[in-house]
Amino acid sequence: MTRTDVVVVGAGLAGLSAARAVQAAGRSVVVVEARDRVGGRTEAGLLSDGQWIELGGQWLGPTQDRMYALVAELGLETIPTYNDGDIVFGLCGRIGRLVGRKGAVPRLSPFAVADLAQGTLRFARLAKRVDLERPWATPHAAELDGQTFRTWVRRNLRTPQGRAYFELFCEAVFSAGLADVSLLHALFYTHSGTDMDTLMAVDRGAQQDRVAGGSWLVSERLAAGLDVRLSSPVRSVAHGEGGVRVTTRDGTAYDAERAIVTLPPTLAGRLEYDPVLPSWRDQLTQKLPAGSVFKVYAVYPTPFWRSAGLNGQAGSDRGPVKVTFDNTPPGYERGILMGFIEADDGRRWARRTPEERRAAVVDCFVRYFGPRAAEPLEYVERDWMAEEFSRGCYGAHAAPGVWTSYGAALRAPIDRLHWAGAECSPVWNGYMEGAVRSGESTAAEVLRLL
Repeated sequence: MTRTDVVVVGAGLAGLSAARAVQAAGRSVVVVEARDRVGGRTEAGLLSDGQWIELGGQWLGPTQDRMYALVAELGLETIPTYNDGDIVFGLCGRIGRLVGRKGAVPRLSPFAVADLAQGTLRFARLAKRVDLERPWATPHAAELDGQTFRTWVRRNLRTPQGRAYFELFCEAVFSAGLADVSLLHALFYTHSGTDMDTLMAVDRGAQQDRVAGGSWLVSERLAAGLDVRLSSPVRSVAHGEGGVRVTTRDGTAYDAERAIVTLPPTLAGRLEYDPVLPSWRDQLTQKLPAGSVFKVYAVYPTPFWRSAGLNGQAGSDRGPVKVTFDNTPPGYERGILMGFIEADDGRRWARRTPEERRAAVVDCFVRYFGPRAAEPLEYVERDWMAEEFSRGCYGAHAAPGVWTSYGAALRAPIDRLHWAGAECSPVWNGYMEGAVRSGESTAAEVLRLL
């Protein structure tokens, strides 16, 4: 048995940021982590020649001030996402090139352009009205939360191209389909991350920068000064007036004044609580599933697409890989293309063999970048749906009715239990920035109560 002021469940960015803040205030803290590594939904990968790649979350962008500051504090640097050249873009059977810039709106017929412009403007105006601290208190919240994102798109976009663009946006941002997501949640999330353009863009957008050496280095350096217990999956959490006891699967117990649980909501709901959680909190965790996504890589002798004037980015409504990026680090001779299999495609292709997925991924890269993409030197994939301690990525999404019925339970403490994580942040919800902000704000709340 270990006794401490605070026990933190989960050694991702939220948990480590919370623990760091608690320790800096002079309180004792232990972080209990199920995996044999820190970093949560950021993860290191290596190619055959030792080159690092990122199997999980990787990007930073403007207004993500806490992450940029943390990177600097920890002695790390950022590198820009490669963005010189044209984007390959395809909608409704037509594929072409557009100049890389903020946003990613393809060349379309005048009617489709007008339709998309009015649709994005209307969506942006609605998003700006959402109360980020209390989405359920947004004006007309019941109406917004009573429909899917798909319903709104069908009612407000008239052209197949306009509807396809919104579907691509939804899959790229949520790893979920239009029918999976509440309109209120789509609006909240978009406002949380500034706007649609910011969420989709590289230049001045959410995909602008990466951490040199890999984003997981942030977690590794945060953990270096903390008491982190790895390979310790939590089984149960007892809580009450006397404090908190967190017990792992091997029977090790951690007694504390308070606990901060930083697991994704769907995993937090699978722990055994004594006493059981109130129904409104437990049902919330049943109704916030993670997105469905594979992250895939193909490695080539050179980044050949650059000589053709392409920046390695593609967006298409035809899958299974609908979004790609050039993930080649500066100074690396070989070329690295990265893409995602998301939403319905992710769920379907999870049932196929690795060999079938590889062939389908390469076919997509050939469609976007030409025949030289047909023979990669290496192929790497990470199925985040199959990860035992994630069960999906990038973050959680809310179906209709969840925000208005259960939203108030998302961050509210229960006895001596507190909640943190990327899904708990009002700003940059679902991103690394949101995770750090949530961890630090929850730690401040706990410190006030200790």
